[in-house]
Amino acid sequence: MHAPSPRTDGSTPSTSRFEGKELGLPVPQRYWAMLVIALSLTLAVLDSAIANVALPTIARNLNASAAASIWVVNAYQLAITISLLPLASLGDRVGYRRIYLSGLILFTVASFGCALSNSLATLAFARVIQGFGAAGIMSVNTAIVRMIYPPAQLGRGVSINAMVVAVSSAVGPTVASGVLAIASWPWLFAINVPIGIAAIVGGFKALPMNPGHESPYDYLSAVMNAFVFGLLIFAVDGLGHGERFGYVTLEALGALVIGYFFVRRQLTRPAPLLPIDLLRIPVFALSIGTSVCSFCAQMLAFVSLPFLLQETLGMSQVETGLLMTPWPAIIIIAAPIAGVLSDRISAGWLGGVGLAAMTVGLLLLATLGPHPDALQISWRMALCGAGFGIFQSPNNRTMLSSAPRERSGGASGMLGTARLTGQTLGAALVALIFGVAPQSGTIIALYVAAGFSAVAAVVSTMRVVQKVAQPA
Repeated sequence: MHAPSPRTDGSTPSTSRFEGKELGLPVPQRYWAMLVIALSLTLAVLDSAIANVALPTIARNLNASAAASIWVVNAYQLAITISLLPLASLGDRVGYRRIYLSGLILFTVASFGCALSNSLATLAFARVIQGFGAAGIMSVNTAIVRMIYPPAQLGRGVSINAMVVAVSSAVGPTVASGVLAIASWPWLFAINVPIGIAAIVGGFKALPMNPGHESPYDYLSAVMNAFVFGLLIFAVDGLGHGERFGYVTLEALGALVIGYFFVRRQLTRPAPLLPIDLLRIPVFALSIGTSVCSFCAQMLAFVSLPFLLQETLGMSQVETGLLMTPWPAIIIIAAPIAGVLSDRISAGWLGGVGLAAMTVGLLLLATLGPHPDALQISWRMALCGAGFGIFQSPNNRTMLSSAPRERSGGASGMLGTARLTGQTLGAALVALIFGVAPQSGTIIALYVAAGFSAVAAVVSTMRVVQKVAQPA
C-alpha cells in the first residue's frame, strides 16, 4: 500500500477538491481501502450478532440474571444510535478519515476491555465504549466509500458494503457458536483485537483524506440528539416489553418535547447535525422513508420467523438456522448485482421491484401450510432475500449521490440512523404483537412485515418522478 503522491496544488488524489473532476482513489489503493472498510464494518456488525448468541453463557459465568444480561446488547446498540449523527456531523468538520480511524481504535481497545471484564457492570461499560467506537466506523463509512469510488462506480462500492453487512449478520451466530465450542466467552471479543489492529494499520496507509470545514461544532445539538433518540429507544423498547404505560408515556413525551426544540434549533443551522437540509431534497427524504420501512419489515420477519419455525412447525434450532440461511445468503449474491445496475438504472425502479418481491415472499411465508417441507420454506426465504438485496444497494447509493459531497457525512449518518430506527421499531412491534396475540403473533407479525415492505415499495417508486441531484 502506498500513500497517494502529492500534486502541484498541494492536494492528493484522495484530497482533491470536491469540484474537481478526478474523484475516487487510483487502483490498487482503492482495493486496499475497501479491504479496510470491509474489515472494520465486519467487526462492528459481527459484534452485535455474536453477543446475542452468547448472552446465556455470559449471564451464567458472571452470575447475572437473564434480564440484566440484556444490557450487554442494549448498551452497545444505545451507544451507536445516540452518537451516529453527532459523529457524522463532526466528520463533515474534521474529516471522515479522522473519525473513522478514531472509532476503529476505540472499538479495538474496548474489545480488549470486554475480554478482560469480570463483572456484568464492567462488561456493559466496555460495551458502551465499544458502541461509540462502532458509531465512529458506521457514521462516516459510506461517506468514505463515496471518496474511494468515482461517481460512475459508486454503486459498486455501496454494494460491497451491503454484502459485508449481510455476510457478517449471517455468519454471526455461527462464529459465536464455533468460538464458544472451543473457548470461553471473552474470546468472542478478544478475536477483534488482531483484526482491528490490522485494519488500523491499513487504514492509516490507504484511507483517503478529505478537507473539512471550520464551522464550530454544535455540542448542544449533540446532547439534545442523544436525549431524543435515547428516550425514544427506551419508550419503544418499554412498550414492546410491557413496561408500565406511565413510564413509557413519560419517555415518549420527553422525546417529543426535546425533539421539538431540537428540530427548531436545526432549522437555524447552516450545516445541521440532524440533516434537515438533506431531508428537504425529495429523493433523499423518500430514500430515508424507504429504508426505515424496509428494515422494519426485515426485523419483524427475522424476530418472528424462529418462533414460527420452532413453536408452530416443530423445527429444531439447527433446522431453523439452516432454513433461514437462504435469506442473507441470497443478499450476498443480489447486492453486488444490484449495485452495478444502480449505476445505470433508477433506484426507484430497482427498489420498487425488489421490495415488491420481498412483500410477496413475506406473504407466502405467512400463508405456509401446516406441514411445509424444507424446499417450500427455503425458496420463500430466498425470494425475500433477493428482494431485499435488490433494494438495498441502489437505495443507499441514491441517498449518498443526492446529497452534496460536502454533506456526505450527514448523509452517511442518516443512512445508519434509518437502518437502526427501522430495526428498533421492528423488534418492538414483534414484542407488542406477541403480547397482544400470543397464539397467532408470528403470523400477524409476518403480515405486518409484508405491509411495511409494500409501503416501502410504493415510496421507492415515488422516486422515479424525482431527479437525483448530481454530486456537487
